[in-house]
Amino acid sequence: MALFIDVEVTPEAAADAEIAAKLAEVCPVDIFAVDDGGALEIVDANLDECVLCRLCIDAAPAGTVTVRKLYDGGAAL
Repeated sequence: MALFIDVEVTPEAAADAEIAAKLAEVCPVDIFAVDDGGALEIVDANLDECVLCRLCIDAAPAGTVTVRKLYDGGAAL
């Protein structure tokens, strides 16, 4: 369980193989992975490694990825 950061991806974006691959590619700390079926997986063990770079937010369609700062009352990045 993450202590500092939570990442939410809409189910539609997580199921889209192209978006999943892009998120896995751009994340510098491997928060995202792609399963055998091409769907997105969030690697819970890496969530607190997030550097708040916004690359995932910028790589996905608007509103499909949300990064929340749990240490700041769950404020979205």
